[in-house]
Formats: sequence, structure tokens, C-alpha cells
Amino acid sequence: MLQDLARALHLNPKLFYTLVLATLVIVALVLGFILNHVFHRGAEKLRDSWGGLLFSLLESLPLPLLLLAALYSSLELLTLPHQVEKAGSKLIFALVVIVVFYFPAKVLILFLRRLGRKEPGLESVTQPAVFIVRALFAVLGIVIVLENLGVSLTAVWTTLGVGSVAVALALQETLSNFFAGLYLLADRPVAPGNYIKLDSGQEGFVVRIGWRSTSLRTLANNTVVVPNSTLGKAVITNFTLPEPRMGVSIQVSVAYGTDPRQVERVLLEIAHDAMHDGLEGLLAVPAPGVGLLPGLGASSLDFTLSVNVAQFTDQFFVQSELRKRIVERFRKEGIEIPLPTRTLLLDKSAWKEVRGPGPKSERQDS
Repeated sequence: MLQDLARALHLNPKLFYTLVLATLVIVALVLGFILNHVFHRGAEKLRDSWGGLLFSLLESLPLPLLLLAALYSSLELLTLPHQVEKAGSKLIFALVVIVVFYFPAKVLILFLRRLGRKEPGLESVTQPAVFIVRALFAVLGIVIVLENLGVSLTAVWTTLGVGSVAVALALQETLSNFFAGLYLLADRPVAPGNYIKLDSGQEGFVVRIGWRSTSLRTLANNTVVVPNSTLGKAVITNFTLPEPRMGVSIQVSVAYGTDPRQVERVLLEIAHDAMHDGLEGLLAVPAPGVGLLPGLGASSLDFTLSVNVAQFTDQFFVQSELRKRIVERFRKEGIEIPLPTRTLLLDKSAWKEVRGPGPKSERQDS
């Protein structure tokens, strides 16, 4: 049919086939750019939503798919030389491999970028992760294409194998920190702004989670840099999760003989008065509580006043103010805060050893 059309137009078949192929490719390119622009606008309008994510995935697909359709249609419709058909088949295969590997890579990259937009402090980790995803899928795609084109990669694999072992040994700590950073990104035991404490003793606000290390700002306004591999293996106490509110306990000791119920009443009144006065950081809910805990001490009755503060750093000011109020109120109520005392009972022989030898007359009497 196309040959008859070429004769009717008085065109050379080769020239006619070239024009048909060029027309199909141009139409594919035009449609691809139009659809790309449409999907791009849709992704911008629906930014940070599932619809925007879908449009972002579809944004780059029309152009390669339409080019693939144009080339395949050309091979099916046109009578081409065997060598041209063989080259076209290989080109189509390469495009198919590119599309197959590009789509999952695009999904992972969009996920990482969206995570980076939600947590700006994690951008330093998501950026190298995006580069690694691109490089990994690109290498896999190139390897498959070259293998199907008959290019032997045995020597390349041998060289890469030896080189990768050397690189892995040289960058062992760096790679450990990098993958630990990816773990922190995926599992999210900590996040920028959290106040954490490690089992090794370091503590502070998380300032930045980088690809190699995590920075903590201490209460003294110093910076502690913790390698991600150390953070990934540490036992972490996060004082910000599941919520910033936290409980604070203040131990109070009174002398034996004091009425425990009176002490409980006074401590609760002190806490409620502090809340009524608007003590900064002290929360009314949950309500304060008092208990005879840990209980009967060696020389005192030991009580615990439990209150809640808005966040970790509020506990220091709240504890200080409540202790001042407790001392003032106990003085007014006549409640004694005892000093530690010890009573020693000595038998006669021990008492003589303590006193030492007496006067000569006493030694003779004895």
C-alpha cells in the first residue's frame, strides 16, 4: 500500500520511507511534549497530594512511549532493509529497557523528594540517596542493553569486582554512616527538633541529620556531632515523642512524727497555687499527684510530688520554683525537713575501747 502511494506521488521509495519515518517521529515528539506539559501543570497544581504524585510519574513517560510506538509502527509498516530492521529492533529494545527501569527509579526519587520537602532537615540525606538510586538503575539498564547487543562485559565485571572490594574497604566507615543515615530516614526514631539522650550519655536537640553524621545542640548551646552508625546502634531516649509533654517528680522528705496526710495536702496546694499563678511550663492536665514514695527512709518520711511540664526544658525552671514554694510553705506550716541522723548503740567493751584507758585509780579498781 505504501509502495503504491510512493509510485502515485512519483517519489523514490527510500525517500518516501524516510519521510514517513520522520513524520512519525516528529508527531511523536510533538504529542510527547504536549502531554509532558499537561502532566507537568497537573503536578504543579496538585503539589504535595497523591494526584500530584501520579502526574509527576506520568510527566516523563509520554515522550519515550510515543517514540517507541513511532519506531515500532515504522518497522511494521515500512519495507526496510534487513540491517535497518535489525538496528531498529535493537533501538526499540533499548527504549523498552529505559522505560522499564526509569519508572521504578522515578517512583523512589519522588518518594525521597517528597520526604525531603516534609522534613527539610533530612534533605542532606535524601539528595545523595536520589543520586544513588539514579546511578543504580542507570547502571542496571546499561548492563542489560549492552549484554543484549552482544558486548562482553566479563573484563569489566572483573575490574569492577576488584575495584569495588578495594573501595568498600577504604570507605567502610563512610558507607556504614551513610546506610545508617538511610535507616534513620526510613525508620525515623528521631527527627530535627527532638530532644534525645543516648545510652553513651550524649544528649541535646537534634539539629540536622546528615548523610554521615547527626548534629545535637546541648542545653549549654554546644554542638555534639554523632556518627550515624553510632546513632543507629545506640539506645535512644526521645523526650519529644510521642508528645513533648513529660512528667516530672520532686522528692520531699519530712521528719518522722509529721502527719502524712497534712504533707500530701500541703504539697497538692503548692502545686495548684503554682498553676493558678501561671507558672511557666507547668501544666494543669494531667493533674498533680502526691504519694508517700519511696516511703519510709532511714531518717525521714519521703514523699514524691508529680507534675507535668510542657516540654523537656521546662522541667528545670518548674522544679526550682516548686522547691522554693515548698520550703516557704513548710516553714509556715511548721513541717520540719530533717537532717540525716544516725544512732549508735555500743556495748560495754566497745564503750571502753572508745573512751580509752581511764585514770590510774580506775584501772586499779578494774
